[in-house]
Amino acid sequence: MPRIMADEIMDDPGQSEADFRAALDGLETLNRLTFAHLPLTRFLDRLVREEGITQLSLLDVGAGGGDALRAAARWGAKRGVALDLWGLDRSPWAEGYAMARGTPAGWITADLFDLAPDRRFDVVVCGLFAHHLPDAELVRFLRWLPAHATRRWLILDLHRHWLPWAAVWAGTRLMRLHPMVIHDGPVSINRGFVRADWTRLLAEADVAAEIRWVAPFRWAVSGRGG
Repeated sequence: MPRIMADEIMDDPGQSEADFRAALDGLETLNRLTFAHLPLTRFLDRLVREEGITQLSLLDVGAGGGDALRAAARWGAKRGVALDLWGLDRSPWAEGYAMARGTPAGWITADLFDLAPDRRFDVVVCGLFAHHLPDAELVRFLRWLPAHATRRWLILDLHRHWLPWAAVWAGTRLMRLHPMVIHDGPVSINRGFVRADWTRLLAEADVAAEIRWVAPFRWAVSGRGG
């Protein structure tokens, strides 16, 4: 079954700031319960082990509430790696939310494709962002990543499958999360990916990458910078 690109409420610029903040609260809860940032820290562990670096700059694309950046900061403090962290999100409310939560990062409020070509980072990551992009924009994004990452880049996103769809549909209701999360959760999984999608999209972009399935029902797609 192909990706079903139904609308997500979170992508609607007409949403209120209060709804946006409540939705980010719910998403952070889901990320915590599903250990969503573990593949990110394992990726960073691998990078440090292979290259022996003690400092790096990192950009999180579609950073939302900044919980991935906070997870990276905790990892860096534990591993003794000095981090220059940055978040990028086009929402006018994301930065305020992230800073209020103590996110130790600089911030860029912009569309990712408006980022200056010479603005580069050692590592560029994005978690649960790629499924927001239709195929044509995702191919463009796959080309964008090695152009802005000097060392490595990483996409973490959803595996399209009935089991996580059912779990999210039921779980968001049982936890009484915000209506935006209840609506967008199952929609996001339908907009997610199977391995064949990544193989096809990477071929269209002419970008080399490693594709790995990671628990729980996620894909980790990573490559080297340009």
